[in-house]
Amino acid sequence: MNTPQALGLKKSFGFGDRLGLATPGHFAAFKKYNFAPIFAQQSIREMERTQRTPQEVMTAAQSAVTKLGYTGAWGADADHLKLPENVSYTAAAGFCFFTIDPSEYVGKGTLTRELESLYLGKKFDVGGTFDRTSLYAAAVKYGRALGHIAHMGEHIAKVMAGKPFEIEVSVDETESPTSELEHLFIALELKRHKVPNVVSVAPRFIGEFEKGIDYKGDIQKFEAALRQHVAIAQQYGPYKISVHSGSDKFSVYPIFGRLCGELLHVKTAGTSYLEALRVIARTDVKFFAEIVEFCRGRFDTDRKSYHISTTSAQVTGLPKFTGKEEVIYLDEIPGRQLLHVTFGSVLTSLQFKPRILEALNKHADLHAEFLEKHFTKHLSLLSNG
Repeated sequence: MNTPQALGLKKSFGFGDRLGLATPGHFAAFKKYNFAPIFAQQSIREMERTQRTPQEVMTAAQSAVTKLGYTGAWGADADHLKLPENVSYTAAAGFCFFTIDPSEYVGKGTLTRELESLYLGKKFDVGGTFDRTSLYAAAVKYGRALGHIAHMGEHIAKVMAGKPFEIEVSVDETESPTSELEHLFIALELKRHKVPNVVSVAPRFIGEFEKGIDYKGDIQKFEAALRQHVAIAQQYGPYKISVHSGSDKFSVYPIFGRLCGELLHVKTAGTSYLEALRVIARTDVKFFAEIVEFCRGRFDTDRKSYHISTTSAQVTGLPKFTGKEEVIYLDEIPGRQLLHVTFGSVLTSLQFKPRILEALNKHADLHAEFLEKHFTKHLSLLSNG
């Protein structure tokens, strides 16, 4: 059976699949463009919320790739790993791309004499010069996180025992954006700690990268900041700039494509789940209405682990679904985010998951059609930047 492999510095796109049925649609879009695909991508958090194992995620992707007759390279991303045991668990299933999430340690570092001697007042070719204030800010924000990343990197290398692997460093889940000097600090510390095989870094960009909707923010300021991030990635890596919560960021895709070139990785997940629900909305009005009402009741609880702008009042104000409101629920912000953040509750309910899988298998062609159309839009904008 076709197995995943390390993809190197070729630009890449992660197709998260929470139901294990999306790869045919993902593949139909992928084959039109020059991206390396990651067909098996799921975070530990998503696996817990969907009650899937790493092996189930891997088997679904492998089976689909084999059935499609694809023999080219494809990747498998064990996303947002926080603990060494997460690495061991996913590596055993064949994952070879490991995204380290050190968010538990962000903001808990200190400025040491060693860091002062290494960086204070020294001019770097790209990224600027640290004064005491900027170095202190970077060390407090990311210093301890980078120590954890180094520890996780050592564990990954040990677990993989000579097998090819890649590491992504994710610092996107922080309250404040990653500044140019903070990114420089991250890049320098990754080298100093000798974190192996770093292929991509996910900074926290300026503006808002909310789940399942377009970018919110000043696009000109975003472009200027991204240009700096790319320059640092080129100079001190090279490594790819990784875009987390990358679904549906249509207004900034051309900027990523133009500035990053091959040094680009984009991650998507929830948007594929929403296209699966679009199949339900189109083929079984009563069932979709039932899902909507269940999600409405779960929203206040399930939204707590997400940074989104949709409010409880907006959710309450959404109309009942009668078959005519597909755009409201699947194309407009409040409806999309309602369905997005409640996916775990829906997919762990025996009331819904078996019926959703049955409907998607029954309407497999429609499911693939929706996914192909949706991701063709993503990849086209990223390719024509």
